[in-house]
This record gives sequence, C-alpha cells and structure tokens, in this order.
Amino acid sequence: MTFAIHGLTVSRGIAIGRAVLVASSRVDVAHYFIDAADIATEIDRVRAGRDAVVDEIHRLQASVAHMGPKETSHELGAMLDVHLMLLQDAELINGVKHWITDRLYNAEWALTTQLEIIARYFDEMEDEYLRERKSDVEQIVERVLRAMQGTASPLVAQSSPRGLRKPSQQDLLLDDTVDVPLVLIAHDLSPADMLQFKQSVFAGFITDVGGKTSHTAIVARSMDIPAVVGTRSCSQLIRQDDWVIIDGDAGVVIVDPSPIILAEYGFKQRQVELERGRLTRLLHTPAVTLDGEKVQLLANIEMPEDAQAALKAGALGVGLFRSEFLFMGRQGHLPDEEEQYQAYKRAVEGMQGLPVTIRTVDIGADKPLDNSQRDTGHLNPALGLRAIRWSLADPAMFLTQLRAILRAAAHGQVHLLVPMLAHASEIRQTLAHIDHARAMLDNRGVLYGPVKLGAMIEIPAAALSVKLFLKHFDFLSIGTNDLIQYTLAIDRADESVAHLYDPLHPAVLRLVSETIAECRAQGKGVSVCGEMAGDVSLTRLLLGLGLRSFSMHPAQILAVKQEVLRSDTTKLGPWAQRVLVADDPAEVIATKGL
Repeated sequence: MTFAIHGLTVSRGIAIGRAVLVASSRVDVAHYFIDAADIATEIDRVRAGRDAVVDEIHRLQASVAHMGPKETSHELGAMLDVHLMLLQDAELINGVKHWITDRLYNAEWALTTQLEIIARYFDEMEDEYLRERKSDVEQIVERVLRAMQGTASPLVAQSSPRGLRKPSQQDLLLDDTVDVPLVLIAHDLSPADMLQFKQSVFAGFITDVGGKTSHTAIVARSMDIPAVVGTRSCSQLIRQDDWVIIDGDAGVVIVDPSPIILAEYGFKQRQVELERGRLTRLLHTPAVTLDGEKVQLLANIEMPEDAQAALKAGALGVGLFRSEFLFMGRQGHLPDEEEQYQAYKRAVEGMQGLPVTIRTVDIGADKPLDNSQRDTGHLNPALGLRAIRWSLADPAMFLTQLRAILRAAAHGQVHLLVPMLAHASEIRQTLAHIDHARAMLDNRGVLYGPVKLGAMIEIPAAALSVKLFLKHFDFLSIGTNDLIQYTLAIDRADESVAHLYDPLHPAVLRLVSETIAECRAQGKGVSVCGEMAGDVSLTRLLLGLGLRSFSMHPAQILAVKQEVLRSDTTKLGPWAQRVLVADDPAEVIATKGL
C-alpha cells in the first residue's frame, strides 16, 4: 500500500530506488561495500564471531551448572539454551550469507540487516511471549558484533524494538536488485558514516532525525544526492527492499508507490537532469554580475579527494576544508603530523594553484570523533568543549595540526581558518600556538610556507566584535549555520525545532550585514561558508549586502552562478537595505520588489 512520510528537505532532487536499512545498535557498526574477492573472508569473520559467542555461552553454562538447583540458575540456563539455538538458526546464518554474497555488504552490516528481517517475524507473532523473544535475537547479534570487534560482550543487552512489519511474499521474491538504485534508510547517520557512503551506489538517503543544517545534511548536499531528514519514523515504517521515492524538493518520501506515481516521478527526475545539463553550459563563464561586479565562487570540501569535484564544478578555490573529517571514526587514534600533512598537501596540489582554506579541527556537538564517543555527559555539547576550545585544551594535538597545515602551505596557496573564536584571550592563545608551531618547524629544519590567517564568525559575540577580529586576521568567514543556531538558540540537528531555524531572521541578517560591511570598510576579505551561501533563494540578498565571496558545496556552484549572472548589484543594494529593516524579511523577498 502506498503511503507518504514527511520530513525536512536538505538536498534537492528526485531519487527512486530500493530501501537499504542501516540498523541502529549500541555497538558502533561500520557499513561499507566489499569486493567480490572478499566474500569468503567476510563470511569467515561472522562465523568466527559466532563461534566465539558459542564458546562463551558454553563456559557460562558450565558456571551455571555449579550454581546448584536454584530457580535463578534454571532461568539463566534456559536463556542460554535459547541463545545457543538462535546462534545456530538457519534463517540467521543463511540470511547473513545472502547479504554478503548477493549485496556485497560487509560482515557487520549483513548481520544487523538480517537482524531487522528476523525481528519483523517476531513482531507479527500473536503470542506475547514469542514476541518478546525478539530481544534474545538482538542480544545475540550484539554479542556476535562485539566478538567480531574484540570488545567485551555483556550477558544481557537492552533490546531496541523496531516495530517493523513482516516482509511480504513479493518482497522476498524480488532479490534481483543488482542494477536497481538503492536509497539509504537510517535512524541517524553521523558525518563519518556519510563519508563512508560518499563513493557508494546510493541514490539518496532518509533519516528519522536531523535538521536542515546538521552536518549529516551538509555532507548529503556535498554528495549531490536527494535527501530527507527529520522524518521521525522512516526506519520503522520502511522495510528492507521496499520501493521508495525521495522527493528532495518537497521533503516527502513515498513508500511502495503505484505505477502511475512511479511514472510521474520518473518524468520529474528526467526534468531535473535536463536542468542540470543546462547549467553545465555556465561552467567556464566567469561569475560577473550585470553591472560588472566579479564574484568569487568557492567550494566546501570534507576530504582531499573532493578537490577534483571542486575543480570540475568551476570553483575558484576551496573556501572551507573541514579538516575534522580526517579525525573522525578512528576509535581515538588521531592522525599524526605526517598523515595530516599528506592529506592537506593532496588537497592543495589537487586545486592546481588555486587557494585552499583549511579550517582547524571543529569537533564536538553533532560532530563527535566517533559514534561511540558522543558527548552525553553535558546538557548541551554545542555550548561546551568544541572547535577551538577543544584544540586549545589539547595543545599537543593542536600544534600537530598547525605544523601539518604550515608544511602543506609550501606546496600552494593555503589560508588557515580558526573556528568558534569569541574571546580576545582565545585569539591571543591561537596566534601564540601558530607562532610556536612555526618555531618548532624552524628548529627541525622543516620547510613550510606562508599562510593567510582567518577567523570564523559563527557566534553572535564574534559578530559584534568584528573590529577586534580584524586587528588580528587577514580575512573572516561567516559560518551561518552556527551563527543562526547560536543567535536563535535553536539546535540545528533537532527536527522538533527545525521550523524555527530561520536564516532570514532580522537579527541574523543584521549580524551578517554588519560583518560584511566592516570587512569591506577595512579592505579585508570576507566570505560566507555556511549553507546560506549555496541557497539560490538568498544569493541576490547576499550580493545586495555586499558579499562578493561565496563558499558552498561544489554541486551548488553552477546554480548560484546563474543567479549571479542575472543580478545587478546597483539595484540589489537598496533592496537589500529594505529587507534588513523589515519586520518580516521573508515577506519582502517573496514580493521580489526589486
């Protein structure tokens, strides 16, 4: 039966494909595709994990036998017997082999996927006792996962009921999905998870949680695939292998669509592709307004390899290299100086002489180092130890990164960007660390290059202290995602308040406008690197406010360039001032009263 799920649109376009569910687990589970040559190895890994748990249960059974004829020992023994039986269950074993062999899932992914399938059978059972046995399946799968990862396996794990339906006979028969596009369904995906899928076959993704400017959404846009987040229940309502349509423009997910709906969205999908084709004609056209104002369109990237996409999109440089993605998903083993240097060097050389702005690590809040290390010890991690605060609290780590960036500057134009500064003391400490890093390289006789120093303006206190910042930095970069979050007290990853996240709030626009105006008055460079920069509905407003440098995901560059080419800043300036003083700026923009 066809039904729709509504969420937040974060990456536009249409995707049609079969659902691939990523199960949530307290164990940090990697999801990636393997080579066909590794199928036997992955199956052996699962088998070894299962055998380790079987041995563990046998040892527990022996210890239970010594407890004597107590009621507790009988119950515990019965539970262990059930777990042993489930470990030998053909449905579990054959299912895992299927996902590894036919879909080329890695072992952990295959195991959690089959858990979802089996869990549905239990959910459909009428007998309450049998339904509750689903928790046993979840427990033994988690124990196998822990055994495969070499971590301690607790005897009892809390269950995570999924409440999914039993697959239909039609679902079970339709296995030939090798050439069918796939869409990813998950409760949540960390930015590190998204990077694993960056070069994958997924045509789009959907999550239960998240906001328009959560970092998961940002990476989705950088992948240029349709996405909907904040659906609240997609991972519970959508089944493995369901046909799914993602309407990224409307923020709607259509599950099990009828042939008529499929045909309609297939037509829309082709129209989107035609529009993208038309935009490619602008690739080599300089971004100059109708009145002759040159505009710099830069790219945001997450990994060194993204430099190639930036060049293909016509970017004039990298306005934001999010270096934290080199640090994430490494189970606490941070990259050393040489590894970072090589990564930054690849990005610099990949841009072929164009400038690369490397932001120092911005870890914390919705960007933990690892899924297993999310900050649950503080009421609001977004206001805690993150970004430059984290770096200054770990001088050895910070100096390692600074040395690597300075060394990479010997290979091309590098701008060093510092996030989340707010205090004069933080500015002084940061500059002292940069000087110290240079001195350390001098002492070692290691070659390094000059860098331009920049600061992020993403806290209202920083925006209101622009003159202080311009005394110490060569340029400023406005991070509108966090600036909006902190100005409006809105958690940008929380879908329950996402409707209040407003880039056109008068306070936000005033902070952005005043920052741009002060930089221009002092002859210092200023750019916007947040999501506002890539939003074509805001391009003319930012031009009218005096912005001439935009940094965005490569996929958005041509659409923004089209807006630039159609704009006349002599008319946009007065109009933008009217927008600034309006009680409802969105209303003024909607009237298009230029």
